[in-house]
Amino acid sequence: MRDYIQLLRPRHWIKNFAVLAGPIFGLPAVAPQEMLGAAGKVGIAFLCFCLASSASYALNDALDWKADAHHPQKRNRPVARGAISPATAVVVAIVLIVLAVSIASLTLQASCPRMIAGYFALIVLYSLALKRRIILDVIVIAVGFVIRASTGAQAIDVPISPWLVACTFTICMFLAFGKRRCELAAFESVEDASEHRRTLLRYTPELLNHLISVSAGIAIMTFLLYTMDRDPAFAPPFNKHYLLYTLPLVCYGVFRYAMQVETGTLTGPMEIILKDRAFQATILLWTVILMAIVYERPLKRLVGVETEIVAPADAGIEENHG
Repeated sequence: MRDYIQLLRPRHWIKNFAVLAGPIFGLPAVAPQEMLGAAGKVGIAFLCFCLASSASYALNDALDWKADAHHPQKRNRPVARGAISPATAVVVAIVLIVLAVSIASLTLQASCPRMIAGYFALIVLYSLALKRRIILDVIVIAVGFVIRASTGAQAIDVPISPWLVACTFTICMFLAFGKRRCELAAFESVEDASEHRRTLLRYTPELLNHLISVSAGIAIMTFLLYTMDRDPAFAPPFNKHYLLYTLPLVCYGVFRYAMQVETGTLTGPMEIILKDRAFQATILLWTVILMAIVYERPLKRLVGVETEIVAPADAGIEENHG
């Protein structure tokens, strides 16, 4: 049983918190009497992506067990070390994705199971071919996180800002390029690294450092554009521009991750998230501030205190001719 749990990689389910990206900003727009049900739907979407992502991990392990055997950490995975056969891992993957799509079909909007199935199809394509294409491999990973965020918003039928989508995409590219940099540093030579992942033969440290820097800059810029976006079609029921004041935390978190990647003391995003106390503290503090900003109005309404959303500076002002 322990080998099968390891095959599912439950510690990587933290990645599926991307499902919350849209709902966190959209839940304040949901009627109070419907908020509990909406939260339940988000939880189901999270569960479905945990199943779908575990299905993708099992499939990936079945396809890559020979390459994983050359990796200093991945060789301990159950398929790579022979504890579970590749065929059994494929069966586990099929069962998990069928279960994920079935649960979504029974409980969520019709678009959600299609997006979950599309996510898994994209990962299958990635595992079979796209992971061997330099840069495109990272773009596919980032698109997978965008699908997660979009599905969460679809689950409760709230709009998601294009700038929030762009921010999710670019920050995930930044994290993925960092992971490639960590993978490259884990081997003594480029030839050894390429036996594990073919694209590492062309991902030089200089190129990855450049891509990390560029994607980090774009991610911070799209975050700023989201905070300053005035499009009324995506105007959330909270003072979104207050998020601008969290910029120091955003910059520190991004730069802290880049520093850890460069030093090579940790092996990738998951280990940095789970072991770097300063990075964890930054995420926690930013999340607390975010929740305070987003849910200020619902909380004040709950205690009987009303507040007004600050109108955009360029909002039209109606004249009173009465």
